[in-house]
Amino acid sequence: MLDFAVFGSLFLTLFVIMDPPGITPIFLALTSGRPAKVQRRMAWQAVCVAFGVIAVFGICGQQILDYLHVSVPALMIAGGLLLLLIALDLLTGKADEPTQTKDVNVALVPLGMPLLAGPGAIVSVILAVQKADGLTGQVSVWSAIVAMHVVLWVVMRYSLVIIRVIKDGGVVLVTRLAGMMLSAIAVQQIINGVLQVIHTS
Repeated sequence: MLDFAVFGSLFLTLFVIMDPPGITPIFLALTSGRPAKVQRRMAWQAVCVAFGVIAVFGICGQQILDYLHVSVPALMIAGGLLLLLIALDLLTGKADEPTQTKDVNVALVPLGMPLLAGPGAIVSVILAVQKADGLTGQVSVWSAIVAMHVVLWVVMRYSLVIIRVIKDGGVVLVTRLAGMMLSAIAVQQIINGVLQVIHTS
């Protein structure tokens, strides 16, 4: 019932794109200063949002893009611009929203989407679902998607231990580093989108 070649291929692809080790400092930066219980809830919410978005696009992603007349490069550029705005806030320390709003926004945007369920992951899943043959192929694809989100949750859930070690000063340093990493990811995503537009025109 499980094609390990299909499972392994999609799992590794999603691991590289969604980058659980790389998401750790960004998650710590975005959730710093909150109680541990809230941080654990936000990790769960972010993974649930990411899985929900990936699942919707896996089932009917191509139809959604066609209906909205949205190209994959446009999706990549939009996601990159959104990430760039978040990155600038982290770099400049302008993250002073009301706590409740901040909790909701961080779990949904940018953690759930577009950091975890970004254009790269969405496109990979759409293609994998389209190429999967029969029940075995579909089960393998969806098993890889579920396994990847379990890994993401475990990484974010237990990365909170790091906060206890690095203290407040370390959190500030991690926040700035996360902002720099996120801005680089955002710019690269915009470049990839622009290059695809050039190649298809």
